[in-house]
Amino acid sequence: MTAEPDEHPVNGLDDVVHQRVRLGILTVAHQARRVEFGFLRSALGLTSGNLSQHLAVLEKAGLIHVEKGYEGKRARTWLSLTPAGARALQDEVTQLKRLIRQIEQGSSAPKS
Repeated sequence: MTAEPDEHPVNGLDDVVHQRVRLGILTVAHQARRVEFGFLRSALGLTSGNLSQHLAVLEKAGLIHVEKGYEGKRARTWLSLTPAGARALQDEVTQLKRLIRQIEQGSSAPKS
């Protein structure tokens, strides 16, 4: 998802990735390599239901892998980034950097 040189950077942002909670999920998963549901819920300040909905969107898009299992007798859910998820996160960061550069250079708004 690379933008054309004359295309505005905001057009290269991915709606699935860019949503605040999903961007947070992908970022934490990237940093942790494998993250447990409860940790992620606490880290992002979400309810279980809200987190589950966002994970379903990311899993359907092929950006995360969800693994269910047990730790002792307690059911646990872990998630990790897929290669597509890592690429999508990197693409999003690249587009955000382009947008920031454009703003810092003062060329984001047309001159009157």
